[in-house]
Amino acid sequence: MGRSYIVEDAVEGCLSKLCEQKAGSVTGLLLGQSSPQRDFVVMATRTPPREETPAGNPVDKEWVSEHARQVSRMLPGGLSVLGVFIITDTEAKDTLTTLRQLVFAMESLVSSEQLWSPAEDDVSDCVALHINRKTRKTFCRTFDVKDPKSTAKPADWRYQAGVCSSWSMVSCCLHVDMLVPLPDNKTDPENMDKCLKEELRGWAQRLESGVCLMDGRKLAEDAELPGGQKRNVRQTYTAQILVTPSEQRLADVEQRCGGSVSIRGAVHSRAYLHSNKPKARLAQKLLKRDAVSTVTTRVQMLLEKLLTSEDENKSSSKQKRELFCLPHRVFYPLKASGPLCVCDYQFSDESVSEVTEWLKEMLDIDAAEEDLDSSQEAPGEITERDVGAEPTVETVVALEPKRNSFIGVAMATAVALLATAASMLYLNDV
Repeated sequence: MGRSYIVEDAVEGCLSKLCEQKAGSVTGLLLGQSSPQRDFVVMATRTPPREETPAGNPVDKEWVSEHARQVSRMLPGGLSVLGVFIITDTEAKDTLTTLRQLVFAMESLVSSEQLWSPAEDDVSDCVALHINRKTRKTFCRTFDVKDPKSTAKPADWRYQAGVCSSWSMVSCCLHVDMLVPLPDNKTDPENMDKCLKEELRGWAQRLESGVCLMDGRKLAEDAELPGGQKRNVRQTYTAQILVTPSEQRLADVEQRCGGSVSIRGAVHSRAYLHSNKPKARLAQKLLKRDAVSTVTTRVQMLLEKLLTSEDENKSSSKQKRELFCLPHRVFYPLKASGPLCVCDYQFSDESVSEVTEWLKEMLDIDAAEEDLDSSQEAPGEITERDVGAEPTVETVVALEPKRNSFIGVAMATAVALLATAASMLYLNDV
């Protein structure tokens, strides 16, 4: 027997609405949470139409894959892109090859941004759903994306009300402190991206081996979280992740470099748990992965933004140090799916309306500005001060959970400032 997919009944309404569209094929993503026994689908989102569709190719796998990459950045711990769907007028057997190509292309791109180590209990099956627009008949199959020779396997697709009405949530404030040396040709985006990714991967490994406290206690991996799950009752837990500092600091290493990146501060991380009896092991794994994902996403988004504005800021390379704010994390509730939220990242120069427009485009939801939750992290601010000065007693303050993250590119010999209340990037030439 194949895998089972327990699907929120709101997804059925969403797919039925898409079936009413008459023009061409409709593709999209299926979002939810995997488990060794079954998967839970809580949302379906249509891939936004592309302005120019390649001739003779009604289904653009590169465009669907990019959509999956963007959406993956918007999902907190415990939620992921489980697979794809396609709605056509043709029979399911005629789309099987297309579905297989979509699943493998999507997984390849999404996994390229994941810096955590795979676990033994990770599910490698991705779902591929076909719906006939005329008959409304569904055809569900899975592919093992870790096996290039994988063939389609049958799967059970069942709708159910209140799939995630009582999922538990665990959250934490995580302190980040990294210092990354850059090569002499640090202006090359590829070199900077490579250096950052290598350091982030090392930090992610230290995070994975860190100690996680649940409500102030260290639980055995097989222990159930206190309270378990109660129907229509949302259990929440506060966690702490204690990470061992890097054994080798920049000051201990002699190497030629053109600068350095300093990533310091605190981020809000959260994860959702589907299990009726959630185990500490699952909570820790999903929370740690979300922490890695949210830090990596912000760094990558900032680099992408700097690349797009590179031509406008060519003169900036003459300055000794530049400051840029990282985006802060905001959440948006999926009302139809109970307590779950998706997230986005807002730069200081972006308006709330821009955030809601992005939510509408990527997730195909009617997002309202008043429903955005921006209370978990404060927007970054750049203060006027001598960033190269020795920190004073006043700057030595404890970071609170609602502080944002920091990234700085500075000269390797510079004194690192303690993070206070803003997210910033320092750029120095040596």
